[in-house]
Amino acid sequence: MQNDVTPWLAWLRQHQELHTIVTTAVLILLAWISNWVVQRILIRGLFRLTGVHVQDHGLIKRLANVVPALVLTGGVRVVPNLPNALVEIITNVCAAFIILTIALALSAALNIVNSLYLRRKDAHLRPIKGYIQVLKIAIFAIATVLIIASLIDRSPLILLSGLGAMAAVLLLIFQDTLLSLVASVQITSSDIIRVGDWVEMPQLNADGDVIDIALHTVKVQNWDKTITTIPTKRFITDSFKNWRGMQESGGRRIKRCLYLDQNSVRFLNQDDIERLHDFRLLDSYLTVKQSELLSWNSQLDEQERLPVNRRQLTNLGTFRAYVENYLRESQDIRKDMTLLVRQMAPTANGLPMELYCFTNTTAWARYEAIQSDIFDHLLAILPEFGLRVFQHPSGADMRALRLPPAQ
Repeated sequence: MQNDVTPWLAWLRQHQELHTIVTTAVLILLAWISNWVVQRILIRGLFRLTGVHVQDHGLIKRLANVVPALVLTGGVRVVPNLPNALVEIITNVCAAFIILTIALALSAALNIVNSLYLRRKDAHLRPIKGYIQVLKIAIFAIATVLIIASLIDRSPLILLSGLGAMAAVLLLIFQDTLLSLVASVQITSSDIIRVGDWVEMPQLNADGDVIDIALHTVKVQNWDKTITTIPTKRFITDSFKNWRGMQESGGRRIKRCLYLDQNSVRFLNQDDIERLHDFRLLDSYLTVKQSELLSWNSQLDEQERLPVNRRQLTNLGTFRAYVENYLRESQDIRKDMTLLVRQMAPTANGLPMELYCFTNTTAWARYEAIQSDIFDHLLAILPEFGLRVFQHPSGADMRALRLPPAQ
């Protein structure tokens, strides 16, 4: 067979241009075959043996591209009749391509590291995405210097020696990156926010769950399903509310007022007291309170025993006791957290009676349902105490007050 090939080689050497074209075509074909062998056979076989699937991140594809570049670098000098300048250009371009490919492969490897880290149960507590991005910036910065040095065929130390004069410019260019890096470190070390936290930042129209923490930005998915992108450093420089404490406590606060008409407040007479004794939640309270008032009033002399001088039960105080007992008996209210019913300062809109307690759930829908059920009941039972809710007159009120037509 060698005897058959030798005449063809001798004939090609006599035709220099054709010899160069054929040799170049063979070199390109070898480079393509080497890429195909590495990527399609060896790498897939390695996947089947190890069961490691990392090709989705592009790592294997990037590394496989190094092989044809190495083939071209070694084989271009064998191609006859090529100018030395062209050989140097092809060699330098291949070297730059190899550096770029290795940088991209390292970036893909960092993506794999991040993906493997996210499989941990506590990954959302200490996200490393910001540090991964810093490493990528460093890798591509070094790769850029090496690529330029390869293309101009100079030592990278020559380029690095000139970076000292550009330090101020680089600091200005990467100012946001440096600030974001410091903020990311502080956020992670101080555990300020995590993925999944409900944060509220009104000045940036952000109110929702944190879905991503990166080097430069934090993504918050608002309750209307829009996404607000916030610079990472704003979580260090600006104030915001993190609802994680509420979620971890297992209780969500109810803090709402019931506005009562002050004109409906009065003392209870004996008939009212006997009727309210039928309320299971008030029986014990009324018994203790009546005993206390009887003991107090018995110490008064004849003149002081006038009704105006005696202590008496009021419908407002009795209603407040009823509300507190109602909350304490509710299975939806936490008893180990603050629970109180208090009167606020009177306003032009009525007398506020505030309920301050915590539900036994942090789920939004369930929390709203519990809160609504409580106030539904209180609004409906108010007339039993002779109390009225305050509200501004409406059109229906005006029609009810309209005088009848003159006869």
